[in-house]
Amino acid sequence: MLVEPTSTRETFYVAMTRGRHSNHAYVTLDRADDHAQPHPGDDPHATARSVLYGVLQHSGAELSAHETIVAEQEQWGSIAQLAAEYETIAAAAQRDRWVTLVRGSGLTEEQAESAIESDAFGPLAAELRRAEANHHNVDALLPRLVAARGFSDADDIAAVLHYRVERATARPAGSGRTRKPTRLVAGLIPQAHGVIGAEMRAALDEREALIEARADAALDGALTESAPWTNALGAQPNDRRRAAAWRKSARVVAAYRDRYRITEDAPLGALPELAAQRIDAARARSALDRTLNIARVEHNQEHSRRAHAQRPGRRCESE
Repeated sequence: MLVEPTSTRETFYVAMTRGRHSNHAYVTLDRADDHAQPHPGDDPHATARSVLYGVLQHSGAELSAHETIVAEQEQWGSIAQLAAEYETIAAAAQRDRWVTLVRGSGLTEEQAESAIESDAFGPLAAELRRAEANHHNVDALLPRLVAARGFSDADDIAAVLHYRVERATARPAGSGRTRKPTRLVAGLIPQAHGVIGAEMRAALDEREALIEARADAALDGALTESAPWTNALGAQPNDRRRAAAWRKSARVVAAYRDRYRITEDAPLGALPELAAQRIDAARARSALDRTLNIARVEHNQEHSRRAHAQRPGRRCESE
């Protein structure tokens, strides 16, 4: 069976249950129309797994008016959608900075202009912003990556640079212990800095608030419904200070699941294939570890308190 991104789960099910001896699914990753305007939520680096996930989420069955409204609200209010919008606005707002960086990176004037005019320049800018949030000095990094190898055989210089930056910044630079933490929206999305335009800044701030609110709602909903993945967070502490720290970390995990549409019981789902998601997965994993540590401290202190209270021969303070 040939599986296209526009396939529905109903047609996929029918095709995959008709084989008498075996079934094979061949996933199409190429876009039908390379000139089509990309949707803010589109993934230019789609993998077979992500396409199959999208197909399984795409139902061809008729929905009621109410179901249609709920589905639309869920889609457009998700962190996946809001994060894509934030990234798009941030790229436009910071375009001048990245244009200046590319022009001063060691490329010839013709190569620089080709990269800037490329459709891959937006993803390159987003990757540079993520790299900077991951504590890399992009002002020094990009010239080094440009000088590492020529571009004589490159059809798209911006795409090649995007690949090089992605590979070079998959891990944080240094230990990060002495660095000032980067402000991350919902613990995942690097905040756009240096945006001067009032309208751009307002649009970013609005989406930041919506993403933070969505992360809170996603966590609250999961806890209320006792979603299986929340068991991995450990018990919520009773101590107010620890409870606040526990919740701050737990909502990062909820935001990660919402951004990457994870529905399985494992808190972080399957191992990610893309470098950008691997960075987010590492942040979510750290947050998950923090919730467990906080819950463990609470449990140990409560256990010690009870053991102390039940100790035989313990004298009262009044004696």
